[in-house]
Amino acid sequence: MASIAQVICATQSLGVTRSPPPPRDSTVTEASNTPGRDPSATRLSGNLGATSLVLSVLAFSAPIVTVSGYIAFAIGFVGEAAPLAWVIATAGLAIFAVGYTTMTRHIRRPGAFYAYITLGLGKTPGVGGAYLATVSYMLITVGIYTFSGTMISAAVEALGGPSIPWWACTAAGWVLITVLGHFQIELSAKVLGAVMVLEIILVAIFNVFVLAKGGDSGLSAAPLDPTKFFNSGTGLALLFAFGNFIGFEATALYRDEVRDPRKTIPRATYLAVFLIGGFYALSAYSLIIAYGPSATDRALDDPTTMFDNAMATYVSSSLATITLVLVATSGLASVLSTHNVVARYLQNLGADHALPTYLAGVHPTHKSPYRASFANSTVIAVLLILGALLISDETMIIGTGSGLGTAGVLTLMALVSVAVFRYFARTGRPATETAWRVTIAPLIAAVILGIVVVFALVRFDLLVGGAPGEKLWLLLVPIAFIVAGCGVAQYMKRNRPDLYARLGRAEGDDANTDPTSETPIQTR
Repeated sequence: MASIAQVICATQSLGVTRSPPPPRDSTVTEASNTPGRDPSATRLSGNLGATSLVLSVLAFSAPIVTVSGYIAFAIGFVGEAAPLAWVIATAGLAIFAVGYTTMTRHIRRPGAFYAYITLGLGKTPGVGGAYLATVSYMLITVGIYTFSGTMISAAVEALGGPSIPWWACTAAGWVLITVLGHFQIELSAKVLGAVMVLEIILVAIFNVFVLAKGGDSGLSAAPLDPTKFFNSGTGLALLFAFGNFIGFEATALYRDEVRDPRKTIPRATYLAVFLIGGFYALSAYSLIIAYGPSATDRALDDPTTMFDNAMATYVSSSLATITLVLVATSGLASVLSTHNVVARYLQNLGADHALPTYLAGVHPTHKSPYRASFANSTVIAVLLILGALLISDETMIIGTGSGLGTAGVLTLMALVSVAVFRYFARTGRPATETAWRVTIAPLIAAVILGIVVVFALVRFDLLVGGAPGEKLWLLLVPIAFIVAGCGVAQYMKRNRPDLYARLGRAEGDDANTDPTSETPIQTR
């Protein structure tokens, strides 16, 4: 079976209880720019619109990598009905988004997973969840950094340049990402947007040409037949499809950096879900149509060149090099997206004293989490250096980082769904919300995501590679961070109750007020 490492590396063949917070201390040490207790000292700012936010989080999923890698393997797993994997995943995550975005309308706090789990399940699980989110996204970052290095090396060589070690290309990418992370989110959004548009255009060209020409044997409804989807490979295809959506949930993390959080975040979240799902489902359909009845056999025999050959057949063989270059830039864009997510989790935890407060610093000019960003880059650099020195096969770094991080994020999404249900069950349903939004949808999402997480753990080899059960010990890494986060919260509860009371970015507006006023929500 294919693991995430195999899928990603396949693209190398292309072309080659809530209580009132205590009184706030407004003291801030301006000379050292070290955050004090004034909330404004640790609040980010920005002017992102829905489109920019969508493109920023979509970059996480690396569209060209998915289309040229994951889709072919999904076809091999489940057969010609593979497009339904993304349709089902879209439906499941759209249900997740219902409760998630409801929280964004009523909880005016930054922190996303951290804030929501804290309010729904408690402060100790909240910090544990934040630690898990941080390490999960860090691991994904390491994996994608390594992948981008290998792809940059391959692109340079394909264009007639010298053979460069992957780690050297990764180092160059690290410098670029570190610089971009220092500035306000708008700069990153522009870079990510440009790369995303190019990727989407390339794949859209492929889809249009294949469908216009009718593929190998004409257009067919067979890939959309649900009776052909359920077989021994269904779970594998769904795991890959759900994994492709990782990153869309980061919309809520940018609450302080968008124009109108109440509108922008829900809009961007739903757009991201449906754009990812629709785009990948259509691309999977096109790839199957391109090969006709032989699509499944081709996916089983040689999935690594499936997209490349179809592109050459229906569009142009000259686009192979362009595809290779875009795969490399897609990797860097994905790194930038994950880097920004990690920086904001570190900054939120620093602001709450759950990590060194130094990390909470906001740049006086760019209003970016520049200290957390650099700290993230430093940790990632150490991990990459250790990986390059100790692991001879870079695909192991890619698979382990990306797979382990994906399992962590999926787990957090399941926990957040439970947290949304628990929060509104305790505080009461707002007059402006329906039972579907605060109870039914979160429970359904918790069940769906819980099933996905269980399957991911059972078939952990699909995420990190190796034989079934061989690398389960790697799960000790996220478990250790969860325990560490819970330990920090319990230490603060016993020794610093003033700080403990503020966990979950409690310096934000009261969680039980209407978003348009300071009056309590009326519940039914």
